[in-house]
Amino acid sequence: MTEIKTHKTNIIRTTATMAYRNLLKTLHNPDELLDVVVQPVLFMFLFSFLFSGAITGSMNSYLPLLVPGILMQSLISAASGSGTQISDDISTGIYDRLKSLPIPQTAPLAGQLFADILRLIIAATVSLTTGFIIGWRPEADFGWVTVAVLLDIFLGWALSWIFALYGLIAKSSTMVESISLMTMLLLTFLSNAFVPVKTLPHFMQILVSLNPVSYVISASHTILNHGIWPTSAWIVLGAGVIVIAIFAPLTVFFYNRRS
Repeated sequence: MTEIKTHKTNIIRTTATMAYRNLLKTLHNPDELLDVVVQPVLFMFLFSFLFSGAITGSMNSYLPLLVPGILMQSLISAASGSGTQISDDISTGIYDRLKSLPIPQTAPLAGQLFADILRLIIAATVSLTTGFIIGWRPEADFGWVTVAVLLDIFLGWALSWIFALYGLIAKSSTMVESISLMTMLLLTFLSNAFVPVKTLPHFMQILVSLNPVSYVISASHTILNHGIWPTSAWIVLGAGVIVIAIFAPLTVFFYNRRS
């Protein structure tokens, strides 16, 4: 029993150390810091000032639609950093050094995924703060805003398993970045993130309805602006669980094959 407790404690400590290491990499790497901090600010200002008049007629009427979309886009972009970090560790040989240490074999991967949660929290905070600065005001109280953020972070973290898998199977970090960027663009622009769905062609409306990101944006919009828990939120939770159930075992499998 004592050995089991010691083993669990060792896993927790090592995972926390690896998570801290990955956070430091984000803070000291301009490219990764850009995804987490600068990109949400840039897109919030860009879309709100350039496209609000064309889409809804004014920025004040566009922000309730835009903020949930930028929030989720920022989280997906932040989640994609896990694949890049894993690929960089593999290509630079750090991965082999970590394998040679007397630590639990899954600790580096677990540390990466736990660090992603903190990256997602930072990206969400920056997104909502920027929206608030330029005039967005949620109708719901702070408790419901927290619920919306946690729902978005959950789906973002589920998607980070996919990006981690990219990092393990891609041949270079450049390829990981390209695939991650295409994934982010497809998930966000083929959704209801920036324009009303009814304005889209019929075939695109079908694609949008199949995109899980559309449901999380709809759920966030309802929670932030009405303070209620919609049916779409349950769909988001179910989609997140399915993504984790499929891609977590695959990621661990390919991770162990490299071990």
